[in-house]
Amino acid sequence: MSTTEKTSPQPFELIAGNVCLDFINTLDNRPSGQPTELLKRFSDLVRFCEQSGLLPHAEAARVIERSHGSPNAAEQTLRSARELREALFVVFMAVVERRKIPGDALARVNGAIQYAAQHSRLAPVKSGFEWEFDPVASPERPFDPILWPIARAASKLLASEQLALVRICSADTCQWFFLDTSKNHHRRWCSMKICGNRAKAQKFYARKKSG
Repeated sequence: MSTTEKTSPQPFELIAGNVCLDFINTLDNRPSGQPTELLKRFSDLVRFCEQSGLLPHAEAARVIERSHGSPNAAEQTLRSARELREALFVVFMAVVERRKIPGDALARVNGAIQYAAQHSRLAPVKSGFEWEFDPVASPERPFDPILWPIARAASKLLASEQLALVRICSADTCQWFFLDTSKNHHRRWCSMKICGNRAKAQKFYARKKSG
C-alpha cells in the first residue's frame, strides 16, 4: 500500500498519527518471532526522518553524504535509534496493556529525552517563540540530531491526554501502534487497507467455508 512520490516509492507506512509511534513500527512483524527490520542501514533511518517530515530532502541528502565519511558515527546513531525504538515499544506496550512501566525502558527513553532537551532552545518567530534544536551536535556523535525530534515527540505524547488514545492493531500478525482519533475511539486496525481488509477477507472465507 506504499504511496509513491514523483521520484521514488515511499518505504515506510506512516499510519500511526504520531512520529514516535511510526518510529516504533519500523520493526515490522513483531508477533512472528522473526521481525522485519526496516532500519537496516543508517540511510534507512535518514529516509524515515525525511518521509516523516523531520528532515527536508536537501538536508537528508547532506546527512547521508556526510555519513559516508564517518561510517562509525553513523552506525552508532543507528544503534542508538534501534535501542530507543525498542525502549519506546516496551513503554507504550505497557501503557496499552495497563501494566507497570519497566524501569530500564523508561530510563532509556528519559535519557534520550534529556539528551534532546540539552540541545533545545527558544527561537523568535513572527507569532512569538518556538522550540528548535541546535544545528550541531558533538563531534563524536554528529548524526544524533536526527533522533532528537523523535524523542521530543515521545515526551509530548507520554505527557499528554492523547496517551489514552494509543492503541495496537488488533490483527494477530501486526502489533503496530497508532493513535485512535476516530469519532467513537473504536478503531481496531492500523490501516483498513492492510489489516482491516485482510481481517474482512478472512471472515468472509471462513463464513463461505462453514456455509
